[in-house]
Amino acid sequence: MHTMWKGSISFGLVHIPIKLYAATEDKDIKMRSLHKECHTPIKYEKVCPSCGKELAADDIVKGYEYEPGKYVIIEDEELENLKAEQNKSVEIIDFVKLDEIDPVYFNKSYFVGPNEHGEKPYMLLKNAIEQSGKIGLAKITIRSKEQLAAVRAYKNALILETIHYPDEVRQVNQVPGVPEDIELNEKEMETAVQLIEQLSTTFEPEKYTDDYRSKLMELIQAKIAGNEGTVAQEAPERNVVDLMEALQASIDKSKPTKTEAEAEAETPKKKKAPRKKKATG
Repeated sequence: MHTMWKGSISFGLVHIPIKLYAATEDKDIKMRSLHKECHTPIKYEKVCPSCGKELAADDIVKGYEYEPGKYVIIEDEELENLKAEQNKSVEIIDFVKLDEIDPVYFNKSYFVGPNEHGEKPYMLLKNAIEQSGKIGLAKITIRSKEQLAAVRAYKNALILETIHYPDEVRQVNQVPGVPEDIELNEKEMETAVQLIEQLSTTFEPEKYTDDYRSKLMELIQAKIAGNEGTVAQEAPERNVVDLMEALQASIDKSKPTKTEAEAEAETPKKKKAPRKKKATG
């Protein structure tokens, strides 16, 4: 498992060296966009829609659109100055009950493993969290972004889950069409609750699968087995000389044509040879 962050967990005066590992992975089946005719993968190039130029990384700056079509430019140096010092510590601020945090706040999960010489304090924190029935609320900086996080016991280890800030969670009252006061029949309520009870079971995550992904993978494997695979054509290398010739030809073609009078005026006139004098006898 790949280590994606190294640092420490601190609570009080206790510091625990740790490593973070991504607890989840994207299982979506990735597909490339190909040219229908030759099945070559398509390249997506950054082109300015105004002047039609293909842009290099140095040609691009960051801008914030404060009004439609109006931007303020933010330089990379200005962003660097705003970034907090890269703190390699998960600082636990508070301990709270897990059921006090609505699942809408949770974002991404990371397994927490002890780093060198951190095994004993690691297990101390894990067991203490379990016995207290609480989780640790912490701050952590990952990829230059400071985030809230919950540190809790998970099976025989610790897990860290990043949490959205309150202003990142939209207000439910902004959802259109949600009814406010509707009278419900008591009998209907009893029937609905009874149905829920009948369908209730113990959560067993392994019994839930992505049916669409499974069927898509079966289709892909069937096509491979049926020799329906295709080989993309290699993109030809661009010839610099040919490219320069094409650019020059484009420039020449775009020049305005001259009238015959203008061409004749620019053509240097040949000097007439002096006439020889006839000899007198």
